[in-house]
This record gives sequence, structure tokens and C-alpha cells, in this order.
Amino acid sequence: MDFALTVEQERFRQEIRDFLAEEMVDGSTTEDGWIVGYSREFSQKLGARGWIGLTWPKKYGGQERSYLDRLVLTEELLRAGAPVAAHWLGDRQVGPALLAYGSEEQKAEILPRVTNGEVVFCLGMSEPGAGSDLASLRTKAVEEGDAFSLSGQKIWTSFAHVADYAYLVARTDKDAPKHKGISEFLIDMKTPGITVRPLVDITGEHHFNEVFFDSVRVEKKWLIGEKNRGWYQIASQLDYERSGIERLLSNYPLYRETVRYAQEHGLSNNPLVRNQLAQMQIELTMGRFLIYRVAWLLSHGQVPNYEAAMAKCFCTEVEQRIAQTVSSLLGAYAVLLPGSPAARLAGRVARTYLYAPAYTIQGGTSNVLRNIMAIRGLGLQAG
Repeated sequence: MDFALTVEQERFRQEIRDFLAEEMVDGSTTEDGWIVGYSREFSQKLGARGWIGLTWPKKYGGQERSYLDRLVLTEELLRAGAPVAAHWLGDRQVGPALLAYGSEEQKAEILPRVTNGEVVFCLGMSEPGAGSDLASLRTKAVEEGDAFSLSGQKIWTSFAHVADYAYLVARTDKDAPKHKGISEFLIDMKTPGITVRPLVDITGEHHFNEVFFDSVRVEKKWLIGEKNRGWYQIASQLDYERSGIERLLSNYPLYRETVRYAQEHGLSNNPLVRNQLAQMQIELTMGRFLIYRVAWLLSHGQVPNYEAAMAKCFCTEVEQRIAQTVSSLLGAYAVLLPGSPAARLAGRVARTYLYAPAYTIQGGTSNVLRNIMAIRGLGLQAG
């Protein structure tokens, strides 16, 4: 594989960097910018430049550019720690799902608003007792005339407290085998019967929620694709969720600043420290290769199923090792030198260390991903 970008792609990368240099003021950098970096204003600025829905058809506000172009864009945004969470789910998952399975009415109404940065989505997937085993969900949608009545509970629902819409899966045939009775819906979060309760994580941040649906009326026009075929439709969507550069660069801004601190304050003179930093750089480079491979496959019309699982599994474990490395390098210095540059990084180090276990859980656990690699990549039999 040739990893060289075209002249146009290199120009695009520089255009993004110039934009970020103007927009990212001192102190605005954050780790997990696609999770906690919530700014509708910033998303709308990206939308005004045509940088949301970059690969989508122009008639819906997209630019019809390649997946590699989109990867260049997201890589630069995340390296800079940009606050992209407000549009992230719509751009990464909801838009592609609607393009693949949505009705023309759904596409025409929703997609231009996504590309403008106007709407925020949450994903109603995980439930108590149905996380990695998503097909075990119990939220149900029962047909009642020209609508469905939706009842149940979702959990770990990022941005449900500010979302305009939920992209949700529910059981529509209670008697079918668990993978065959599921359907997908788009739901206005202002619909009566929806209750959102915050879940504050171990770092003290609120982006997760639990959401309760009590006989929520959903018009049939918001059923996405075929009834009872939701599992098969959502399988391809999960590949988009797993394989992006966000699975590698969530805590990259902190890693970059740690390297700079180590160089400026003599820590890198220690061969053990140099070895740790070099190992991290090697793993970041290898993870980047895996993610670029997925984008290359998408650009050539191929479905990167086990490749997406491999990228996500490797990269999120790298993110955990980055958290461990920066905490071991800066932890003692932050305590011993109050007021120092290390101390100013200390809060971010602690937050990253505490959040790191989530990387290999959210979006599919490493155990599940290894099963996908074994069965679909290596052809091994489950047993």
C-alpha cells in the first residue's frame, strides 16, 4: 500500500491546519474532543466549510469526496483536540446509515441539517444487560395504527441530554430469534414520554445518560429501512463506529504535550523515558496504518469488517498504554513541582488515566472484536 497522499490531499490538510490555528485559542485543546468537546458553534463553522458529511452526495449537502479525504480531516481535528462532539455521531454513523437504508423523505429532511451542523444525535443502542450483546435488547416498539409505541430503557447514551434526535434500535418482533426481530428508528427527543437522567463518570464529567421511553409515539415514517431487519442494517454501521481515527487519537493532545515537556525539561535524557516515548510513537504509527487501510478499503468499495475490528482493538489498547505512560512520566513531577508545566498537565493526566478503561469497552469490547477477527478474518469456527 502506498501511504503517500495526493497533492490535493496535502493542500487540504494544510487548509485544515490553517483553520484550526485561527479557531483553536489557547486552552481550548481537550482530550476526547469527539466525546466531551461539545460545541454547536464550532460544528456549524465546520458545516459552513462543507466539512461535515464530506463523502456524502452533494444534493444532501455533502462534497462527494473520498474516505481518505475524510480521514485527513478527522485526523487533523483530533490531533488538535478540537471540540467536534456536537456533530460527530451524525457525521460518523447516522448519516451513512440513512444514506444506506433511509427513505428519500428521511434523507431530504435530516441530512442537510447534519451537514450544516444544526442537529445533534444520540445513539439508543446499549441497555442494562445488553451492552456488548446488543441483540439481547429488550426495548420494544409495538405497531399501533400509523405509528409505533416505544417502551424501554437505554444506557450510556452520550449527549441524550442535549440531542435533537435519537438513532435507536428496538425489538419489533418478540417471538423472532433475537437477531431477527430488531428495527431501527429515528426519534425526536422532544417527543412526550422520554425521560433523560444523567450518568456522571469517574472523571466527574457528564456526557453519558440513561434514557427511559414510556409509550413514546413514533410515526412509521421514522422507521429506517425494513422492519425486523435492523440487526443486519446496523452491522455495517458498527464498522464505521469502530474504525475511525478517534479510536487512536482520543488522548493524543496530552501525549504530544508530554513529549514536549519531556524534551524541554530533560526527562528524555533518561534512556528508559526515551524508550517509552519511542514505543508509543511506534504504536501510534502502526495504529495509523491500520486506520488508513480501512479508509482505503472503503474508498475502493470494500467492506472492512474484520479490518475495522482489528483497527479498533489495537488502537484503543494503544490509547490505554498512552494513558499509563504519561501518568507514569508526569505523575511524580506534577506532585513535586507545584506550579510547574507538569502540574498544569496533572489534571488532564489524571482524567485520562481514569477514563482509559472505557476505550476498550465503548464501541465494542476487545473480546468481542477478537472474536470477529478470528471468525471473519481467520475463518476459525466458534465452539
